[in-house]
Amino acid sequence: MLVAMAGDFDDTIIVPSRPDARPSGHAIEDTIISGRGLREIRTPAAADDSSVPVPEPSTAHFALRIGLGGNLVALDVPCYIGRNPHPPRISRETPPRLVSVPSPAREVSSTHLEVREVGTAVVVTDLRSTNGTSVLAPGASPRTLRQGESIVVPAGTLLDLGDDNVLQVVALTVPPSSERVAS
Repeated sequence: MLVAMAGDFDDTIIVPSRPDARPSGHAIEDTIISGRGLREIRTPAAADDSSVPVPEPSTAHFALRIGLGGNLVALDVPCYIGRNPHPPRISRETPPRLVSVPSPAREVSSTHLEVREVGTAVVVTDLRSTNGTSVLAPGASPRTLRQGESIVVPAGTLLDLGDDNVLQVVALTVPPSSERVAS
């Protein structure tokens, strides 16, 4: 049985559980907890620990320049970019930063693109946008991401969402005082 939902839920796929190899016949769970999630679960809370989590300091190595010559947005958390972006239905360990871009011709999807820093790399994922995302990495030929496709990109890469919305992946050093980095 394979069912795909329409509309905003087009990424939901229901498949039957796989039988476990053990004699009990229990289904194997498909949920995967990231390494960070496992550390949080296995680390016992300190006796004087309040129930409010303490945010980690920004460790971003990259940022997005919104528009050529525009402000920088740090990639210390995943960024969802679109004309009216929404967070994913399934919560993650860190809520994403929502970045709105203008799209008078509605060429940019509501939630068009995810850009996240993974270690020392930047991963760009088209979030099933209607018109796609054009990627121009330094020294490479331009390409258009398919719906749902991800790609690792270097600093200097340009991301064209349409409607004159061009983002640039920027390697962070100490930002000049004239530039503002959102975090």
